[in-house]
Amino acid sequence: MMTKINTRYKLLLGLRIAASVGVILSSTLANAQNSSEYQVPRTVDGAPDLQGMWTNNTITGLTRPERFGEKLVLSVEEAFELEQEVADYNAGRDLPSDPSRGAPVKTQIETADSYNNFWMDTGTQIIRYNNEFRSSIIVDPANGQIPAYTPTARARLDAAVELRQTRGPFAGPESRPLAERCLMSFGSSSGPPMLPILYNNHYQIVQSPGYVMILVEMVHDARIIRIDNEPMPENMRRWMGDSVGHWNGDTLVVETRHFNPSQRFRGSSDSFMVTEQFTRVDDGIINYRFTVEDPGTFEQSWSGEMPLNLTDSRLYEYACHEGNYSLSGVLAGARLDEEDASTP
Repeated sequence: MMTKINTRYKLLLGLRIAASVGVILSSTLANAQNSSEYQVPRTVDGAPDLQGMWTNNTITGLTRPERFGEKLVLSVEEAFELEQEVADYNAGRDLPSDPSRGAPVKTQIETADSYNNFWMDTGTQIIRYNNEFRSSIIVDPANGQIPAYTPTARARLDAAVELRQTRGPFAGPESRPLAERCLMSFGSSSGPPMLPILYNNHYQIVQSPGYVMILVEMVHDARIIRIDNEPMPENMRRWMGDSVGHWNGDTLVVETRHFNPSQRFRGSSDSFMVTEQFTRVDDGIINYRFTVEDPGTFEQSWSGEMPLNLTDSRLYEYACHEGNYSLSGVLAGARLDEEDASTP
């Protein structure tokens, strides 16, 4: 079965490469000639119209595979080779489960059969940004990696780990991750920066005079961007930060700072700030670029690029485990473990 799948895929791969080379060359030429001629749609108040349902699902990772070094732009052949690797993996994961297999082995992280491919929605293609196939979301630094932590950040993160171990990861609901408590999405899906995760990668953008709202499918987060407005007082720290935007031509530029102390992006500090750019370059594409600045955490700022693609898929309610009743069970189990440990 697997051999038939791979053979068929390789045949389709060859056809796609041949067809795509012509499409990309003609598309690149057309864009070079007509990029300045694209007329961005406008809202009733004259602002560039970014509204619609968008998705950023992709198999391209945030960081770059080491084998590509500083190579950001891939050839058509390299791009489809990566897609074939994912297709081969998915073909194996999509095979029927063995009904006679034994029970999964529990580990400290997860069970062997936690999620299967039915629940995933990472897409099937790598990023294509300005007609270039990209090897990573990160474009700066040139190696496509997140910069190293500063000594101050490493000390802060070590102290946080020690505190968590002292207090106990199951001491109470406040000790559990925000995503587990259904307060925020995991993996910075809502952002900023808005990054793709395993599933629920849809965003609905709605505009009104003075505001842009981004509704995130994951945990139904809603981020309201105030246009040409003053920042909120520093002591008002929201889950997704304080987002203030302005229009630079047809590009929406958004600066977000003052995040809730419980909402840390990869161990960020109170000085964490994200600058985003949203530019509609086609009826079906928004170019999304972000820059992370946090001198208290990273040795340098870093940036990423990826497209938001228009989709006709629906955005469904994210029920988050129907209220996540399992959380009470997790904590109750911890109390039983404590009781057993204290019993002579």
